[in-house]
Amino acid sequence: MATATTHGARDHARAQQGTRAEAMPVVPADDWPTPPPEAGPLLWAETVAGGNYTHKVLARGTELRLTDLAGDACAHLLLYVADRPWERLNTADTVKVQWNAYLGAGRLLLSDQGRVLASVVTDTSGRHDALCGTSTLVRNTERYGDGTPQSASPAGRELFKLAAAKNGLGPRDLPPSLSFFQGVEIRDDGSPDFTGSAGPGGAVTLRAEQDVTVLIANVPHPADPRPAYTSTPLQVLAWRARATAAGDPLWDATPEGRRAFLNTAEFLATRGLA
Repeated sequence: MATATTHGARDHARAQQGTRAEAMPVVPADDWPTPPPEAGPLLWAETVAGGNYTHKVLARGTELRLTDLAGDACAHLLLYVADRPWERLNTADTVKVQWNAYLGAGRLLLSDQGRVLASVVTDTSGRHDALCGTSTLVRNTERYGDGTPQSASPAGRELFKLAAAKNGLGPRDLPPSLSFFQGVEIRDDGSPDFTGSAGPGGAVTLRAEQDVTVLIANVPHPADPRPAYTSTPLQVLAWRARATAAGDPLWDATPEGRRAFLNTAEFLATRGLA
């Protein structure tokens, strides 16, 4: 089909309707062919290519499932309170308040205000990182020859800048991120040990405990020692559920977590949101 004219270009573009690529969002999300059996109607369904990013605003109580389809995805994650982006994910508090540097089921993702942004509901991977953050332009240029967003080896921070801009945020609004599906452990001498992936099919389900803006960059972990830029597709699905409430086992799992949930509940109640 000729595209040299406006009419030809239009006809070519319209002919693509209904075409499915390996990595793309599905709209409406409920057209996704294989939703998880426990999910209600899907709100977000997307496959994010390696070296790409996505973003969405999710309501409190939404569950978000990330799946490493081929075993070499790495989902770098940032969270912000949706209408108050100055309250955002704080990886240092997420680690120190819970006395644990390792993410997994039952862990809470905390803001710098001592409140819960999201909780980790399930985890079949066990290979995650709350310490190293994502890759940078300088580092990717040194390692791969380029780190710009349009290159073959985009850096996570550069992709976060694009996702942030689409939500009214700038580079100064980008704190350190968490990474799912590529693990790091700390040796006895304090040095990091990259443990890599658990293999294809690992999944993590997060529950939004406030209305949150989610930014995700699917790029290689900065500690990945492989010389080639290796990043495979990430599946993203979300559906309506309910936020953690008093009486749920997670609410009282630890004294620190209970305090964070109480801080969150008080904040939401004073704003008439819960």
